[in-house]
Amino acid sequence: MSIIVCIFIGISGNVTNQLYIPYGIALHPTTSTLYISDYGNHRIMSYSSGADNGTLIFGSGELGFNNTQLYNPVGLHYDAFTNSLIIANHAANNVVRFVLGTNNWKLLAGSPIGLSGITSDRLNRPIDITLDSMGNLYVADRNSHRIQFFPNGQLNGTTIAGVTGVNGTNATTLERPWSVKLDSQLNIYVADANNHRIQKFLRY
Repeated sequence: MSIIVCIFIGISGNVTNQLYIPYGIALHPTTSTLYISDYGNHRIMSYSSGADNGTLIFGSGELGFNNTQLYNPVGLHYDAFTNSLIIANHAANNVVRFVLGTNNWKLLAGSPIGLSGITSDRLNRPIDITLDSMGNLYVADRNSHRIQFFPNGQLNGTTIAGVTGVNGTNATTLERPWSVKLDSQLNIYVADANNHRIQKFLRY
């Protein structure tokens, strides 16, 4: 099955067939709807298979910190169990859950008002996320140079890769991790961007 989405190439904008610095994408496993984090427009768009005009499903188009707004969303993950999108709300320093069909988000990690930090309940420019089969959350906390693990339903995380606030090139450190993925054994793969490498960490 293929999906063709035609967006005006090289032309940014905020209408339904334009995007402005899109980053994250997620695909609905049964409807093949494509969800896109439209970073510069502070919104999430959806595109049906074959459509070149999308639908605004979340975000006002204006940056903000309240639970009806986004601020430079990046990473995006579709959670089939809850029919929701998990969003790395990058410039708001949090990760949120948006249940499809609702009009606000629920905080999963980080500050609800956009505060950055390196404590267990704070994030500093989170950029990518993933979930395991138990609903636990893994966050690439870019500017803290770490991967944070949040047990399902908890707002205090544990650093499971990297050293909090320390960038480096050895096997235990990261520098601006940009992506985090899991394999079937729950081993962790990290795109360690500024070190120009992919790091593998054994299951937490």
